[in-house]
Amino acid sequence: MTNSLNDGNGALRLLILGAHPDDAEFHAGGLATIYREHDHVVKMVSVTDGRAGHHRYSPNELVTVRRKEAAAAAAVIGAEYESWDYPDGRLEVTLEAREKVIRETRTFAPDLLLTHRPHDYHPDHRAVGQLVQDASYMVTVPGVCLDVPILTRDPVVAYLPDLFTRPYPLVGDVVFDISQQLDTIVEMLSLHVSQVFEFLPFNMGMADQVPDSGPERIAWLREWYADMIRPRADRFRAELFAQYGPQRGDQIQYVEAFEISEYASPLTRDARDRLFWFLRT
Repeated sequence: MTNSLNDGNGALRLLILGAHPDDAEFHAGGLATIYREHDHVVKMVSVTDGRAGHHRYSPNELVTVRRKEAAAAAAVIGAEYESWDYPDGRLEVTLEAREKVIRETRTFAPDLLLTHRPHDYHPDHRAVGQLVQDASYMVTVPGVCLDVPILTRDPVVAYLPDLFTRPYPLVGDVVFDISQQLDTIVEMLSLHVSQVFEFLPFNMGMADQVPDSGPERIAWLREWYADMIRPRADRFRAELFAQYGPQRGDQIQYVEAFEISEYASPLTRDARDRLFWFLRT
């Protein structure tokens, strides 16, 4: 049997279960970068194959393109990447998918698992969040998925940042500054060419704003990404004051914020100090 919580003497293990090939970087690229900067183990999983998100590629072509892009993005920080075969836009909360999540969680044995909230604009995001919630306790149950040894304890599970307000806003249990990691996140995102330079601008009606190539493209992406995540800091300003003090907390523009799931291991003080050691006061 494997214990999911690191004893503090070895590398921490971070598993990010996102719905699509760029979700991990967009929502948790800062934490993933921090973990890898300190030689901890990071694995990014796309639960779907990403086949739906383009206006020119055929679905089968896009699967190949996005897997290559995601692998290249993960390689920027030396993270492991894996894409599953569930069809993009058609993910369902099934017993088979739940058991896939159980097996992945048991096999990787993360100390910290990040995923979407079950409340989100995208049905695939909601499905992944529900699958992780349903799998959380079951990873410890011996009679489930007999082919993979159980975990003796759940990992800490946290929800990726979002700004949705219904049925309730995300609780900022852990909020931290990612300003120093921003350029690395942008570098990772820039390798998702089919998304950040093609499909998303097309989908958002701003394809004519994307530079053709070169440094201008990266500068444009950095500004776009910064504008997208800047509202997080304002949403969690009180938490930033508590973490960093009023003077620094008021100046921070770019953050990641995570809500701890109540369905897995609690974020005790010791667990917080271990998993988010860089926030120790």
